[in-house]
Amino acid sequence: MKSFLKLPVAVGVIGLTALGTSGPVHAAAGSEKATIVLVHGAFADGSSWSKVIPKLQAKGLNVISVQNPLTSLADDVAATRRVLDMQTGPVVLVGHSWGGLVITDVGTHERVKSLVYVASFAPSEGQSITDMTKDYPRPSGLDHLIVDKEGFITMSPEGISKHFAQDLPEAETRLMAVTQGPIRGGNFEEKVTAAAWRGKPSWFVVSEKDLMIQPALQKANAEQISARVVSLPASHVPQLSKPSQVANAIIAAAEVAVGQKQ
Repeated sequence: MKSFLKLPVAVGVIGLTALGTSGPVHAAAGSEKATIVLVHGAFADGSSWSKVIPKLQAKGLNVISVQNPLTSLADDVAATRRVLDMQTGPVVLVGHSWGGLVITDVGTHERVKSLVYVASFAPSEGQSITDMTKDYPRPSGLDHLIVDKEGFITMSPEGISKHFAQDLPEAETRLMAVTQGPIRGGNFEEKVTAAAWRGKPSWFVVSEKDLMIQPALQKANAEQISARVVSLPASHVPQLSKPSQVANAIIAAAEVAVGQKQ
């Protein structure tokens, strides 16, 4: 717990990369269309994808938003694996923030064909968030955490409005503050056992104005995993402030997943 509250994390910027698609995304004849499985992060729930989901559905994609318990890495991996086990066609697995660890660990699943990291972490085998952030300055959002007596962490309303989602209207940030999902502090010490990005094509949406995960760390992660990068002038929640651009990155990953673009 203490090491997370003292997490180091730095600021960096990469150029804007546009990923655009047109027309509905369908698999080739005789195969199934892609399913997008969305994995939320800390201080959130599945509704954090609410602006992206309609854009994906409009392209003919199946979409499922996982509801993570946020009680441990293993619990969140299990919740996501249950969803993956129910699929019969190709899957694009998308993770925001803490969800990046989840998709990294469970993304080796045979149904997963591509990965999308959104303002996220993409660790190597045996790495935790604490390991990944130790060489970066502490982001300002971590000064606005509230820890309960059982070690679960939430963000203060000020933290949500000024550091987590500072580019969203106040009405939205008030709602986010009261519906956020508490995460067990010990999660940030847990290490992934697999690195799915080693064998799967990956995308990374970098948030240039992120105050929760330093943009420099996001950029370094994206380079390490050889991801196709979309860099946006956004807060920690680009799926809410820049939903069209995030949706386009996911749609591009879906085209690869169904074999339309290699």
